[in-house]
Amino acid sequence: MSTLLTTHGLTLAFGGLVVANAIDFELQAGERLAVIGQNGAGKTTFINICTGLLKPDAGQVQFVGQDITGHSPRSIVRRGMARSFQLPQLFLEHSVRECLELAAVARQGSLSSWLGLGVASDRAKVDAMLELISLRDRQHELCINLPEGHRKLLDVGMSLMLEPRLLILDEPTSGVSTEEKHEVMAILMRALDDRQVTAIFVEHDVDIVKRYATRVAAWISGAIAADGAPAAVLADPVVQREVLGV
Repeated sequence: MSTLLTTHGLTLAFGGLVVANAIDFELQAGERLAVIGQNGAGKTTFINICTGLLKPDAGQVQFVGQDITGHSPRSIVRRGMARSFQLPQLFLEHSVRECLELAAVARQGSLSSWLGLGVASDRAKVDAMLELISLRDRQHELCINLPEGHRKLLDVGMSLMLEPRLLILDEPTSGVSTEEKHEVMAILMRALDDRQVTAIFVEHDVDIVKRYATRVAAWISGAIAADGAPAAVLADPVVQREVLGV
């Protein structure tokens, strides 16, 4: 495996509150890393720094061997790191298909006032993504009418249309019913495998972490308290006490 994402001494404080405390981290291509931790532990701050939404006080972020510290989110996406948010970022007044078409033309840089979305986008790629995320039957439905699980799938589908090497998912099962969670995650993991995309996902559901992660990193007070195989990290006494509340 090759190293995809690296951080060295990543540090950020808001006033006297240290939210990233000299984080040294490596992610290998092909991993499925689950990030766990209580609210305020620093998980989202770390992701925001890596994706360009926050600039660290000190330290460095490298992606595929290139320094991307402080680069804009758009620049980082173009380099191959995409992200889906806890609240899906959809064009609610558009259909499922149109959202994927918008993502396709954003990747291609082909959006034009002279061309409709269906012409400017690659129809075959959109059709393939609809199949991959199991939304072909709802492709003409307005996004505002989709249940939360399908919104999550579409949000990830739009991210995958950008052809990333790394996709960061912020709580992919948040707001999804208990009955749908595993179905949604199974579809997402299948899509990632199909496109050979490495993934980091923030998750609070331990069952989801156990089933779908190949590695777990536990955040406590702005630092990584434990990092390794899921069984070992989840059995760690500090993680059980401070993160899982056991």
